[in-house]
Amino acid sequence: MALTGGEIRFDRGHDGRVAYLTLDHGKYNIITWETRQVMADRFAEIDADDDIKVVVIQAAGEHFSSGGDIAGFMEVDPIDFTDLGHNVTAPARSPKPVITAVDGYCFGVGLELALSSDIRVATKRAEFALPEMRLGMIPGSGGTQRLARLIGLARAKYHVMTASRINAQQAGDWGLVANVVEDRAALDAEVERIVGVLLGFSPLAARTAKEVLDKGVDAPLYSGIELERKAYSMLRSSNDFAEGVAAFTEKRAPKFQGR
Repeated sequence: MALTGGEIRFDRGHDGRVAYLTLDHGKYNIITWETRQVMADRFAEIDADDDIKVVVIQAAGEHFSSGGDIAGFMEVDPIDFTDLGHNVTAPARSPKPVITAVDGYCFGVGLELALSSDIRVATKRAEFALPEMRLGMIPGSGGTQRLARLIGLARAKYHVMTASRINAQQAGDWGLVANVVEDRAALDAEVERIVGVLLGFSPLAARTAKEVLDKGVDAPLYSGIELERKAYSMLRSSNDFAEGVAAFTEKRAPKFQGR
C-alpha cells in the first residue's frame, strides 16, 4: 500500500524491510519547497522503524528530477533559507543504506538529493548538473561540497562554475555513480540486486560501515583508522558477528538480527 504526501510516494517491499521513496511530480519531477520537507518527514518515519533495513529513492517520471521549483523559491521568506539543505539531505543522516536510482535528468537539488545517498546507480541516458550559476546563485544543499569530494576539486569547480552537464559515462568513470546500466528496466533490476545484497548483511554492520566511511573520509588518516578500529572492536562483541562466524563455520546462510 502506498502512502501519499507532497510529491513523494512511500511504499514498502521485501516484507516491509525496504522503503521505496518515489518522486512523482510530473515528467520532470520538480522539487518544491514542500517536497523537501516531505522527504525529511519520510526519513524520520523510516529511521524510527527498526523493520526497515534499506531505502531506495527513485522517480516515476521521464526524468529523476530537473531540479527545484525556481519561481516558488521567490515566495519563501529569506529567513527560511537558513535551514536550506537540512531536509533534502536527510538520506545522508539516516543510519540505513540509501540507494538512489537515476534515469534522465538529475539536476540541481535533484542531484543534491542523490549525492546525499550512499549508492547511486544510473542509466546510460542519465545526465547530472548543478546549474544554479545560470540563475546568479550557487548550490545550497551540499552540492558543491559533496560533488568536490566525489569527483575531485578541479572537476567540481569546472562543472559548478560553468553549469556544465556530466554524462553517465563520466559519472561512472569519476565515481559519481557506482554503476551505469542500459535502461530503466536494467536500472530497476540492478537496484533490486543491490537491495538483495544489503538485506543479506547485518544491519548493525551496515549502519556502522556507513558511519565510519562518512565520518572518517574528512578526518586525518590516523583519525579515520582509529575510528575504524574502535568500530571494529565494538562489532566484535555483537551477536551478529557471532552469528556470522557460526554460519561461516557451519556453511549456512547467516540469520542476522541487528544486535
